[in-house]
Amino acid sequence: MALRSARARKKSEDPGRGAPAPGPAAKKRGKAVPDGAVPRPTAGRWLLRGKDGRLSAYAQVDDAAVWWTETVAGGPYFTGPQRLPAGGTAISMTTAQSAEGYAHLVALRRRPAPDDGDPLIDLVHAIQYQSGRPLRTWQSIPSPYRTRAKSAKMGVPAVLLDGHGGLHVYLQNAEGRLSFRRQTPKGRFNDWERASVEGTPIKAEAYAVLGDDGVIDVLGPAAGRVLHWRLRGHEGEAERVSELELDAAVAPGTLSSERTSPSHRTYFWRDAGSAGVRAWRPGSDPADLGGPGSGPVSVLRTPVDGVDCTILAGRGQDGRPALAAYPTEDEEAGLTWVPSGEPCRGAPALALDGAGRVTLAAIGADGSLRIARQKAETGLALEAWTRPAG
Repeated sequence: MALRSARARKKSEDPGRGAPAPGPAAKKRGKAVPDGAVPRPTAGRWLLRGKDGRLSAYAQVDDAAVWWTETVAGGPYFTGPQRLPAGGTAISMTTAQSAEGYAHLVALRRRPAPDDGDPLIDLVHAIQYQSGRPLRTWQSIPSPYRTRAKSAKMGVPAVLLDGHGGLHVYLQNAEGRLSFRRQTPKGRFNDWERASVEGTPIKAEAYAVLGDDGVIDVLGPAAGRVLHWRLRGHEGEAERVSELELDAAVAPGTLSSERTSPSHRTYFWRDAGSAGVRAWRPGSDPADLGGPGSGPVSVLRTPVDGVDCTILAGRGQDGRPALAAYPTEDEEAGLTWVPSGEPCRGAPALALDGAGRVTLAAIGADGSLRIARQKAETGLALEAWTRPAG
């Protein structure tokens, strides 16, 4: 299975060769744009394919959500970025998608207090029901705490949609434990709940994923270990099912996963010591996949030349997107990380476009959306990167 990417060519980004003019530059009228005004990817899967087959890419700036949308399924062009103000400073923003194809964004938001005291911290939620349509107005999900000081200690939220389209939010609370809140099938939120945790508190953020059988698995990185909970059914309690001891901590914010067989899900993270990627299935030891860099890896399982493959994309040590692939669940086969394109902000993202092609997306240092699609040939070769939106 060949894995390679086209060499970046200056002419591939020339508007005269079919791509619109580059996106917003990092400098305007000779003055540097503040870093918080340059888009960066949201957490979670930020490149989503809607029910109509069009891809949408989601990012954030400090005071808003922004997104781009393909004009037609399969590209090559995108409109945007469109924008939804956050009504404050978005400390973090996470994207998830429901089975109906709706995009959900949850932001941890900070606003000035009317009494000049500690800032107000809350969670807000917005839904996009159709590709290219506006995001609905943010709806507040109140903090589990009444005190502002404790609210300020909450971690980045993990978000998923259950089989009824109900929103679930999981986060590290002020005590380093796992708090979560679930939306009922009627759209109302239950009260905040806490998972019973003994010993080591979790750090930075949790990771939650919905299985095909409706069971929810939640991972919580801790010092030298990963805690694992399972929730069965909408009203199920958070059961502690395992604890994985590690020789190094999980780098904060780097957990991701993919269903790799009918009975297995493989989890990925970066080792806090080596910055390399690890792959783990419950009941086995983590496998070292190399590829040192930063941030989470995006994961896509799809056939390549008739072979069931797991494709990974991450941000390499040089800041550029890096791509790797291997036969699914055969980590011992080895893999090679291939850098591609220019340095990017945050982690790159993977998805299949409306034509079934592997599509790699990144947000450039200037905040513009970059896209590279699979070539129509054997192996996993990518076309040259383009900036498909003005």
